[in-house]
Amino acid sequence: MKFQSKLPDLEVTIFSVMTQLAIEYDAINLSQGFPDFDTYPELITRVEKFMREGHNQYAPMQGVMPLRERIAEKTYDMYGAQYDPATEITVTSGATEAVFAAISAVVQKDDEVIIFEPAYDAYDPVVRLNGGIPIYVQLKFPDYNVDWDEVKNTVSSKTKLIILNYPHNPTGAVLSKEDISNLSNVVKNTNTFIISDEAYEHIIFDGLQHQSMSRYPELAQRSFVICSFGKTYHTTGWKIGYCLAPEPLSIEFQKIHQYLTFASNTPIQLAYAEFMQKKDLYLDLPNFYQQKRDKFLSLTSESRFKALPCKGTYYQMLDYSQISNEPDLEFSRRLTVESGVAAIPPSTLYHQKHDHKVLRFCFAKKSETLEKAAEKLCQV
Repeated sequence: MKFQSKLPDLEVTIFSVMTQLAIEYDAINLSQGFPDFDTYPELITRVEKFMREGHNQYAPMQGVMPLRERIAEKTYDMYGAQYDPATEITVTSGATEAVFAAISAVVQKDDEVIIFEPAYDAYDPVVRLNGGIPIYVQLKFPDYNVDWDEVKNTVSSKTKLIILNYPHNPTGAVLSKEDISNLSNVVKNTNTFIISDEAYEHIIFDGLQHQSMSRYPELAQRSFVICSFGKTYHTTGWKIGYCLAPEPLSIEFQKIHQYLTFASNTPIQLAYAEFMQKKDLYLDLPNFYQQKRDKFLSLTSESRFKALPCKGTYYQMLDYSQISNEPDLEFSRRLTVESGVAAIPPSTLYHQKHDHKVLRFCFAKKSETLEKAAEKLCQV
């Protein structure tokens, strides 16, 4: 049978490619973004408890109410934002499902969508599947700052959506209050919506404050704010996230969500709802991951790699220009095969494959994993 692909130019994601290469060559996998340590035993115990208590059928489409209530409380405590758990919070099967639903809720044929590059690779395909036109704005190397004059000149009457991802994957950049002011000026008096992918909201370093769209009413009213329990509780395989949005946006979001997954895992939702009462766990996450970042930087300081600033997420960009002039895709493959460490080549996250001779390494790993990987990197 013959058919025409909707995304003929797409192949398997680079995250899958590098993980498979790491498996094939028994390399240390610092490419795909997941911890190699387990989640909290008490959280697993809670999931088991709700399973044994019989909570094994469909959850409500919007998510179980106890979890939505805890999310509302946390969002108010952290950002001063009030979301109605009955109408403005939707639990999803991971943050990526929420991204798909949010883009699909607002983007129609020939709508323009601004995407900052390097970009998490789910954004562009979903925009195109919905008939939208991706408009790319490059973050400025090496600090990956936003040129807001360029953004302002890019926004037009056709701009339906701006997709933000902060703390930023893959670069580790974060937004400042000045960025928020510039963003507010750009979207003022427009009909442009915002998707704010805040999966790494709790992983931010050096005393900086996460600038969630939820903090700013003039931005929150036009925003889908998307978060991830997987990143917060070291449970990426459980695939539970959520979306905060004003009721009119949540209504449209849920129209899509209900036909993507309808509902997400019931006992896990109930377990998260109880576990969120341990506020110190997510409040201490910046310190937990900053220690890992600093350890990885210290361990690699004698190598020929040069570290770029990392202000958030659990990814560190390392410049390899003193080692090789190879394209980052080739160098990352050779590093995996010959040196036994897998990383992500960021050129694959640009639509025109811009190459700055850097690689992205995930430091959400046990100390012994970071030590072994750093030893190998110092020998390159």
